[in-house]
Amino acid sequence: MLSGEETAWADVVRGLARRVLGPLAEPVRFAARESAGRGYAYEAKGGVLTVSATDGVSASVALHHYLRERCGLSVGWDTVLPLPLTSLPDAPLREGTPRVREGYYFNFCTFSYTTPYWDWTEWEREIDWMALHGITMPLAVTGHEAALHAAYSVLGLDDDQIRSFLGGPGYLPFQFMGCMDDFAGPLPTSWIEGHRELGARILDRERAFGMTPVLPAFTGHVPREIAAAARAGRRTWQGFETWSLDPSDPLYERIGAEITRAQIKLFGTDHRYAADPFIEMIPIDADPAFPGAVAAATLAGLRAADPEAVWLMQAWPFSYQRDFWTEDRVNAFLDAIPNDQMIVADLWAEHDPLWERFDAFSGKPWLWCSLLNFGGRTDPVAHLPGVPARIDAALTAQSPPTGIGLSMEATRNNPVFFELVTDQIWNAVPDLGAWLDAFVTQRYGGRFTEELRAAWHGLLATVYTADGLRIAPDQFKGVLTAEPSYTRTPTGPLWYDPAELARAWERMIEVAERDPGLVAGPLGHDLAETAIAYMARVADHHYLDVVESAGDPASVARFLRLFEDLDRTLACRPEYTFHAWEARAVSWAGGPADAEILRDNARRIITVWGTSDSPLLDDYAGRHWAGLLGGYYRDRWTLWAEGLNGPEGEPELRERLRERAELFLREGVAPVDPGAVPGDLAVESRRLHTAYADAFEPGQGAR
Repeated sequence: MLSGEETAWADVVRGLARRVLGPLAEPVRFAARESAGRGYAYEAKGGVLTVSATDGVSASVALHHYLRERCGLSVGWDTVLPLPLTSLPDAPLREGTPRVREGYYFNFCTFSYTTPYWDWTEWEREIDWMALHGITMPLAVTGHEAALHAAYSVLGLDDDQIRSFLGGPGYLPFQFMGCMDDFAGPLPTSWIEGHRELGARILDRERAFGMTPVLPAFTGHVPREIAAAARAGRRTWQGFETWSLDPSDPLYERIGAEITRAQIKLFGTDHRYAADPFIEMIPIDADPAFPGAVAAATLAGLRAADPEAVWLMQAWPFSYQRDFWTEDRVNAFLDAIPNDQMIVADLWAEHDPLWERFDAFSGKPWLWCSLLNFGGRTDPVAHLPGVPARIDAALTAQSPPTGIGLSMEATRNNPVFFELVTDQIWNAVPDLGAWLDAFVTQRYGGRFTEELRAAWHGLLATVYTADGLRIAPDQFKGVLTAEPSYTRTPTGPLWYDPAELARAWERMIEVAERDPGLVAGPLGHDLAETAIAYMARVADHHYLDVVESAGDPASVARFLRLFEDLDRTLACRPEYTFHAWEARAVSWAGGPADAEILRDNARRIITVWGTSDSPLLDDYAGRHWAGLLGGYYRDRWTLWAEGLNGPEGEPELRERLRERAELFLREGVAPVDPGAVPGDLAVESRRLHTAYADAFEPGQGAR
C-alpha cells in the first residue's frame, strides 16, 4: 500500500476532490512522493484511494486518471459536479510521469474573449480544470491593471489620466499587449479594486497547487503624457494608435522595473513574466539591430526589479508578420537574451510550427502550443488527426519543447481538441480512434456509449478532420456571423458530406431524448455545437440560393427564418446566449456609470470590436448566440436582402449596417422575461433537425 507524509498541497487537492466527488472524497488520501522529476502513483483498495505525488498538479492528474481509467468518468468544462459516483473501485498500483516539464495555459486574448467578467466561482472551477489536466504554468493577467495604476501613480500621472489610458475593462488584455489604449473606458475604480482582490485570490489558488503563474510585464507601451517628454515612436494596430518608448531611453528600463515592483508588491512573484513588445506591430525602427535592443531593455527592466526574472514571449509575431521577421531579425532578437532567461511559446504549433523554421528558437526553452480558436468563435472545427503527430515530432526533435500548452484566444469551445492536447502532457496518443472512444465513454459516464461513439466518429469524419485547411475566422465563420456585402461571398468551406454531420447530430438527439439527464452536462454543449456546425453550412447554402435566385422572396424568407430557428435552439443553453454574457459584465458595475461602460464593452467587442465606422475587426469575435442570431445578425441580412435588387450599392449598405451596429451598441438585444424558463434542448434540437436535415442534395459538399 502507498504511504507517505502529508504535504502542503494536500489541503488544496483535497478541496478539489470534494468539489469533484462530494462526500465520496472522504476516503481519498494524499501524500508526498519523493522523485527527481514530477510524477504520481495511485492505488485503490477497500474503498480507499491513496495518491502520492510530487506536487499538487501531479496529485490532481492522478485523481483524474483514476476517475477516467477506473471509473469511466472525466471532468470537463461542462461536467455536472459532483460526479455521480457511489463507490471507489479497487485499482492496482499505477505510476505516472509527464512527457514534458510544463503544461502552459492561456493567451492574453482569452482574458478578453472568455474570462473578462468571471467571478471567483468560475475561476475556482477553471483552476480545478487546469490542475486535473496537468497545467503547471498558467498566464495570470487578472488584476494587472492595479499594478499599472500603482506604477504610473509613482511616475507622476493622476488617477483620471491612468484610468483613461487603461480604457475599458473588456479590452484590458489588448492594452497590456500594447495594441491600444484610451478606448471604451475609462476603467472604473470599482473594477480595479475588485480585480486586484480577484487576481490575488486566483494566484493564491494556483500557487497552492504548485503552479508557476506567469505575470504580465512592460512592453514599451506608454501613455501619451509620458511619450511627449521621451524618445518614443507612434505605432498602429488595426487602426489604433499607441506610443512606444525607444529602448535607448532610460525611461524604458525604469518604467519596466516600476511596473514589476508594483506587481510584486500586490501579487508576489514566481519570477516568470510575459511580455510581447511587438505582437502584431512592426517595430518603430527598421534597423535589424533594433529588436535586439528592445529585448535587452525589456529584460533589464524586469531584472532591475526581480534578479531572477525569466521572460516568456509568444512567438506569434514571427508567424503573423513573417515578411518582416526574417531569420536575421529573429536571431538578433533572441540572441540578445541569455537562454536561461527566456521561454518562447510557439503559439500556433498545430498549424504553423515556428520551431522548425527557427532552429528551436536558438536554444531557448520553448513550449509547443495549440491555438485553434480565434476571437471566441463558436464553430466546432479542428484537424484532430494531425495533433498527435505534430506533438510527437516536436518531442522527438533534437531540441524538444519543455512544455505543451493551450494558447487559444477563447475557451469553452471544441473541448475534444483541447482535451486531446492536454492528454499528451502525460501520455502519448498512438491511436486516435481508441482515444476518441475513451473520451466519449468518460465524457458521458458510460451511458449510451455505442450511440455516442458513432456520433463522435461522424464528427471526426467531418468537422474534426480539417486536413490542410487554415483554421482562422476569415475562413470558417460563414454567413451567420459575417457582415453582409454585395461584393463578396462570405461562406465557409464545406469539405465533407453534410449528410454525415446530420447523422451524427441525430444520434446525439436520440440519446438526449432517451436520457434527458445527460443534456444538463456535456451532451447539451455538444448538441449546441453540432447544431451550429450543421446549421452554419445550411445558412451558407440558403444564402447562395438567394443570390442565384436574384432575391426571390421565398428564398429570402427561408434564409432569414433559419436565424430565428437556430436562435430558439441555442436559447436553451445559457452559455449560448448574449444575455448571459452581458449580465455577467454588468454584475461588476459599482454604479450606473460603470454599468454603462461594462454594457458597452460586452456589446462592442463581439460585434464591431472597435468603432462602427472602422470595419477592420468587424465580427472577429462573432458568436453563434441566442439574441444575436435572431436579432442583430438577422437584421443585418434583412437589410442586405432589401437592397439586393434595388439601386443601393455597397456604400449605402455599409451605412445602413453602421446604423444598425450603433443601434445595437445603444440597446443590445431584445429583453428576455426574467421569469422565462429555458426551452427543452432535446425537443428544440429535434425540431431543428427535422426542419433542416434534408437541406443538401446527396453528396453535396464532399470533396
